[in-house]
Amino acid sequence: MRLDRLLSTLAVGSRSQVKELIRQGRVQVRETTAWDAAMEVVPGEVVWVNDVPLDTRVIRHVMMNKPAGVLTAARDSKQPTVLDLLPSLYQSCGCMPVGRLDKDTEGLLLFTSDGQAAHRLLSPKRLVPKVYQARVTGRLQPDAVAAFKCGLNLGDFVSMPATLHILDAQEESSLAEVTVCEGKFHQVKRMFSACGHEVLALKRLRFGGLQLDDTLAPGEWRELSDEEWNLLVKGVEDVAG
Repeated sequence: MRLDRLLSTLAVGSRSQVKELIRQGRVQVRETTAWDAAMEVVPGEVVWVNDVPLDTRVIRHVMMNKPAGVLTAARDSKQPTVLDLLPSLYQSCGCMPVGRLDKDTEGLLLFTSDGQAAHRLLSPKRLVPKVYQARVTGRLQPDAVAAFKCGLNLGDFVSMPATLHILDAQEESSLAEVTVCEGKFHQVKRMFSACGHEVLALKRLRFGGLQLDDTLAPGEWRELSDEEWNLLVKGVEDVAG
């Protein structure tokens, strides 16, 4: 990749600003001052800008504890989006949400700049399990567990079999854990609605083999370790294989 393109991708500055930095001798590559904006560099190798080492990885994977009230979208002119919660570096690298969570849904949201991997993770054929915790109105009964297991007719489609574990059932509301292997629009909410319960709160706890980091407060994020990402992707390949 051209040096100026790499630096602009990493949000160091615009293409013209980066060229000016290089012209001024403020960029070093392989321990040598780089004067040529067109020189080829490999993402991941050490580059210094203004005597500060730069992390030049362009493939990034992020876990966020998405807060309620924020859209899962790249941008919106009227409402905050999940990308507004990340430094500009990630958007510049093409780091995008893997799927979506409804505006009022909280919990684990993945971002990656690896488009092919994102496609595999979202493919219905991969049967990647997603685990949610739901607070719903009314007392959940065993017949709801059976209905989730059989699949529910939601009008425009019949849901795949899902697992419902009732954690606490009271007259006014119940707490449950749901595992689904697809992600249609408002699916979990619609499944509960088909059983006569309204979802009061919904939080995603797990995506495939990746568990939400419970040290992340709503709105906080961190990059995934190589081990976490490799286990997540390998788990998808194992399911497909």
